[in-house]
Amino acid sequence: MIRRLALSGIASLTLLSAAHADTSLRYAHFMPAQSWQQTDLFEAWAKAVEDASGGAVKTTVFPAQTLGKAPAGYDNAKNGIADIAWTVQGYTAGRFPLSQIVELPGLFQTAEVGSCAFQKLYDSGALDDEYKDTHVLFVHTHAPGQLHMRDTPVKTLSDLKGKKLRRPTTVIGTLLSELGAEPVGLPAPRIYENVERGVIDGYMITWESVIAFRLAELTKYHTDFGFYSLAFVTTMNKAKYEALSPEEKKAIDDNSGMKWSLVAGRGYDKGDARALVELKKTSEIYEIPAAERPEWEAAAKRATEIYLNELDSKGLPGTETYEKVQEYVAACKADLD
Repeated sequence: MIRRLALSGIASLTLLSAAHADTSLRYAHFMPAQSWQQTDLFEAWAKAVEDASGGAVKTTVFPAQTLGKAPAGYDNAKNGIADIAWTVQGYTAGRFPLSQIVELPGLFQTAEVGSCAFQKLYDSGALDDEYKDTHVLFVHTHAPGQLHMRDTPVKTLSDLKGKKLRRPTTVIGTLLSELGAEPVGLPAPRIYENVERGVIDGYMITWESVIAFRLAELTKYHTDFGFYSLAFVTTMNKAKYEALSPEEKKAIDDNSGMKWSLVAGRGYDKGDARALVELKKTSEIYEIPAAERPEWEAAAKRATEIYLNELDSKGLPGTETYEKVQEYVAACKADLD
């Protein structure tokens, strides 16, 4: 009898301990550990959730592809290799066709506005089918990306002809093709080795990523391009989210959506400003001449039409979604000014 009571007491203590056990989350991304994203976005989010949960939810951030390669980011969250992943939708071509509309040229000029508009698009329910396999925390964009060259500057459109340039996604690849370049698909962590080996002549990326990935060591010629942005998502394994307690879910929910979309967007804008100051000390930065811009803009318009026509022909609401994004951009600009 005494033994049964003792065992019963141990079992009760075990259940009580399990009920109050901390939840541990693994947050994976592909940026370097020294990047601003690591500290100001991912670790800041982890601390905010831990505080909101009263210490019950603890998150370990894994930088630099330590939980899987960048192109596998979304599937790693879906399959539970990571509990949370931050990745570029376009790294898996054709999987997020409506989301990638925010990558089209000329929609916005800052990451803050782009992120706000993208989050509004997601919140509208227009993208639900694209993310049905995971639990999305927030989406955002970076500021318009730039053009960076190893050996030769690009000042006019003719300077691009035949150049092998890294493109982040197929949407941006279409733009580069219309501009006369030869796009080469690479995730950001692979740019350095391919520039160093001469596989590519240059690449498309933000100012801040030139610094983050040490690319300024290899490229000294930069063109203020600004004709595209990238779509990003931070998303969570669905089963992991569903297994949380109501209180833990609230801590996650309170740190999802527009709040953190704007943190990301503003971080990119600040990161670009800091990086541009640094690059001006060691590099040559060119503005596209005013006389040349109409030709560049015409190519950008063609790339937009090609992408939207492709979506529409597949029965997807490409043009309709593009017009929604334009409306959200206008609303965000009005709200954030």
